[in-house]
Amino acid sequence: MKRIAALAILFASACAIAQNDMSMPKDSRSDADKIADALKAGPEFVTKDATVVDWPKTKDGEYRVLRPGTNGWTCLPGLGAAHQDEPGCYDPAFFTWIKDTLAGRTPHLDRVGMSYMYAGKWLATKDHPSQDDPHAFHVGPHIMIVTPDSNELTLMNRDGTGGLAYVNGLPGRPGLFLVIPIKQWGDPYVTKPMEPMNH
Repeated sequence: MKRIAALAILFASACAIAQNDMSMPKDSRSDADKIADALKAGPEFVTKDATVVDWPKTKDGEYRVLRPGTNGWTCLPGLGAAHQDEPGCYDPAFFTWIKDTLAGRTPHLDRVGMSYMYAGKWLATKDHPSQDDPHAFHVGPHIMIVTPDSNELTLMNRDGTGGLAYVNGLPGRPGLFLVIPIKQWGDPYVTKPMEPMNH
């Protein structure tokens, strides 16, 4: 039996908005704290010139700019939910996908979109069906891909607990994205630079 993730990446709380027309969860952190959180999501070559925005107050509201950027990438803080801090950085195509999907619109992409989530995400599983369960599985740092036709992802693995790439989607919404783990949670980061090769 395939174990399909019940909640998707950092959109966990935002998904309720897409389905129930509710307001976004309140986040009392300062703008400076939100910016610092968002910048944890990706590599410096993305984050240093990325625009940082805050989540809208309603499902189809405006994404308030916390820090303007120049490289086309947009970083969002996590939603501030206890241990499930899941910030992300998104290229223009993926950010369009986020905005349209959460607002209940069908995204129409003309290219592949990419996202970084270096802080990882919490994944509900068959044995732990809620992300709020402290024993839910933690996917380590990963990148994500959306495509113009998500039907091409439908036959791929949907179990994120094995460490392999898998597909996921927002509950109650069509469309899938590919999640590619790049490091297991808890593994030490590589701190020693590679030695230059001798030619």
